[in-house]
Amino acid sequence: MELKKKYQFILIGGWAVFLYTKVLKSKDIDLVMEYEELERIKNEFVVSKNERLKKYEAKKQEVEIDIYVPFYSNPGIPAEEIKKFTSQVEGFVVAQKEVLAILKQKAFLERQGSVKGRKDLADLISLFRLPDFHWEKYWDLVRDYRLEDRQAAVANFIRQTVSLEELNLNVHQIARLKKEILPKIEKRNE
Repeated sequence: MELKKKYQFILIGGWAVFLYTKVLKSKDIDLVMEYEELERIKNEFVVSKNERLKKYEAKKQEVEIDIYVPFYSNPGIPAEEIKKFTSQVEGFVVAQKEVLAILKQKAFLERQGSVKGRKDLADLISLFRLPDFHWEKYWDLVRDYRLEDRQAAVANFIRQTVSLEELNLNVHQIARLKKEILPKIEKRNE
């Protein structure tokens, strides 16, 4: 990715999930970056401020980037907090998978019932299925950022999901998956 060579950022969103899961690619790019980098990117992209969603949107031909900045954006966890929870994956600075799950939960709940919401659910389940997903770290984040209601809503939606074609999961496979991950998702709600 050309952006990695030119700018400093933390990759979040669907492309970050893809780096961990290798399952579904994303159409747009989601980044967390400092204001200085945002100013630099304006030299190459047309950048607009989205007041309603508290982010910036950069476009250049077919490339669309959502940019979240400190002390303004909150894609699920305040943007300035995300830098505390990063990993290096394939040369990218990426939000840790447990943080991505928190961010995907917010996106899913805001977009459920849409094509993008369905992709968010598939990304979320892909993260939960990873053998090295750290459930304790996830629960610490849920607790620390007081996201129990959001987490409970997502758990309820997963409970109601009967298949997920995007991940090639039929009724039987989803039932097995729910038996495996729902106890981990719901254990702190009891």
